[in-house]
Amino acid sequence: MAIKIFVNLPVKNLNKSIEFFTKLGFTFNAQFTNEEASCMIIGEKYFYHVVN
Repeated sequence: MAIKIFVNLPVKNLNKSIEFFTKLGFTFNAQFTNEEASCMIIGEKYFYHVVN
């Protein structure tokens, strides 16, 4: 059984947060990204939902 971990990370400004984490080298899953939230990929089984 595959285990995946999703963590919600509330932020004040989603676009600035995405820009910041992108500069650190993280990528985002476009399938789970919109104007209200984004899914930052931490590893093969670990994800942060960055929520506005």
